[in-house]
Amino acid sequence: MAEGVVFRTRVNVGEDVSARDLRLEFDAVLLAGGAGQPRDLNVPGRELKGVHFAMDYLTQQNRHCEGDELPWIDAKGKHVVIIGGGDTGADCLGTVHRQGAASVAQLELMPTPPAERAASNPWPLWPHIFRTSSAHEEGGERVYEVATTELRGVDGRVRSLHGNRVADGTPFEMKADLVLLAMGFTGPVKNRLLVDLDLKMTGRGTVWRDDQWMTSIDGVFAAGDMQRGQSLIVWAIDDGRRSAAAIDGYLTGKN
Repeated sequence: MAEGVVFRTRVNVGEDVSARDLRLEFDAVLLAGGAGQPRDLNVPGRELKGVHFAMDYLTQQNRHCEGDELPWIDAKGKHVVIIGGGDTGADCLGTVHRQGAASVAQLELMPTPPAERAASNPWPLWPHIFRTSSAHEEGGERVYEVATTELRGVDGRVRSLHGNRVADGTPFEMKADLVLLAMGFTGPVKNRLLVDLDLKMTGRGTVWRDDQWMTSIDGVFAAGDMQRGQSLIVWAIDDGRRSAAAIDGYLTGKN
């Protein structure tokens, strides 16, 4: 090993390596950091212990499985409520099953999707139909058309969730020792890298880019969910290829 060489297993770009350093060292920089800013739940009791963003829960579980020694969120023996009916919520559902939760309910604000495509949802649009993942087949309750209004706790820790049924406003209550927020994402995390670069943003909170994938700063490009918003991996793959071609054109003077 060369003297003075330091290898890092994790590098926080923007913190360990500053935006200024990147700009000085590289002729082109591609931002592909995803859209990981979670949508929060603005209700009384949100600050209680036992209420977590879904991605914090899933990330800690992955690291725990890899043997990392860190505090982790364990659902064993707990009554779990997952707020959000998407893929992230389904990932949480499968994980809490494996951890041995006492019960689990997944709440969704929208109505139960139809079994088949509606006339207003023709191909090739994404089919808005009722789906059952492998996690749902393992168990748990799926509750549609409900809105959370309050979280209540004992000694600073969540113990129950309160809400209303959207259709008629009927109140309901359920046990909740662990609440996981899986309500989607609002754009890229506004970390130090984005703050220091001071990039132009869109009205949706994503990074603005032109038709050559370049942001408002010359030589800085963006691809994937960071500029598109929360989407599918196939779009990220396509964006990566197109932005790579655009960067090649920029570096070779073809664009």
